[in-house]
Amino acid sequence: MGSAIKERATVICRQDDKILFVRKARRKWNLPGGRIEANEAPRQAAQRELAEETGLQVEAMAYLAPLELYQTLHYVFETALPEPQNPQPQNEIADCRWFSLDELAKRNVNKAIKRLLKDCQRPPQ
Repeated sequence: MGSAIKERATVICRQDDKILFVRKARRKWNLPGGRIEANEAPRQAAQRELAEETGLQVEAMAYLAPLELYQTLHYVFETALPEPQNPQPQNEIADCRWFSLDELAKRNVNKAIKRLLKDCQRPPQ
């Protein structure tokens, strides 16, 4: 008998040509996000998790897609920050940084997140 699929709200937060990544102590880089709580919509979870992990308050988020990767169903949202902001690690997050897609090969990024970004890649504007 297999384990149940976990549901997670995941945020691709963009600023210029970079994406915001977060990391717990001694863990791989990941996108902001987390578990959807009882009686919470995926969008609410995405906004809450982004604020809890980085201190960023974002109202406008576009829903991209549900994406199942490695026993986790990601409800993927995207937001673009119109002006430069400096996220600060909050709660369990030890670090948060902006990386370009080209930098990801040099970073220790969670393999599910690499796949998610590839599957949700948007065409250049």
